[in-house]
Amino acid sequence: MIGLIGIVVVFVTVFGGYLLAGGKMGIILKALPFEMLMICGAAIGAFAISNDGSAIKHTVKDLGKIVKGPKWKAEDYRDLLCMLFELLRVAKTNPVALESHIEAPDTSTIFGKYPKILDDAEAIALICDTLRSASMNYDDPHQVEEILEKRIEATLHHKMHSTHALQVVADGLPALGIVAAVLGVIKTMASIDQPPEVLGKLIGGALVGTFLGVFLAYGFVGPFAVKVKAVVEEDAHFHQLIREVLVANLYAHAPNICVEVGRQNMPGRYRPSFADMEDALKATKQDAA
Repeated sequence: MIGLIGIVVVFVTVFGGYLLAGGKMGIILKALPFEMLMICGAAIGAFAISNDGSAIKHTVKDLGKIVKGPKWKAEDYRDLLCMLFELLRVAKTNPVALESHIEAPDTSTIFGKYPKILDDAEAIALICDTLRSASMNYDDPHQVEEILEKRIEATLHHKMHSTHALQVVADGLPALGIVAAVLGVIKTMASIDQPPEVLGKLIGGALVGTFLGVFLAYGFVGPFAVKVKAVVEEDAHFHQLIREVLVANLYAHAPNICVEVGRQNMPGRYRPSFADMEDALKATKQDAA
């Protein structure tokens, strides 16, 4: 919602200020379709040249983050801690029973309680692979933490591709606006024998290209790239929380202590109070009983 409000504010303040200063929209509206075709068409073409099909789909999909914001909400972080608590309890009390959960999470009664988390393949893989390794006695906390850190960084790097792609487009738009403006000047020079009022409109139309390139770059595409980056980085905390809890488990802490480590490493605006987390864990125990 805030993103949509920001878009409206950009349009209203820029064009509202122009009109209040006595500007006329006629010249802009007349040149707009042609300038947009040249600038946006060239930008899309350059974007297609510099990215493969998978990256293009990824970037288009990530544009939804501008409006939707982060995927993971406060209740999802709480659910994650409750789910990890259940898994760690099973690992402590009945390691053999844990195998059925981590080998087939889709049919697990524990994972099944949290369908949104279950839909995140990377989160489930992080949990299952780490618990499986621990059951095979690969449980050195320092080595496992290093491996998880590298894995999370690789995932984050991949997810950051869309923001890099958008930023490249934003950096190129002003130059493409100049290209469109130069073409407008060429068109104007072909009509140099026309009276000043005609030349004025032609020059004004040419300058619309420069305006559009800068306007789109700094008013929209650049901020889009920044927003997508912020959302991706914030969602990465979800996977980092998994790492903190599972590494704490390798230090042989009790499940509730591991959960407390995760709670304290949670982003501040999502972090529940100690009492709220205790209530959630008690409810989890009752459901499991």
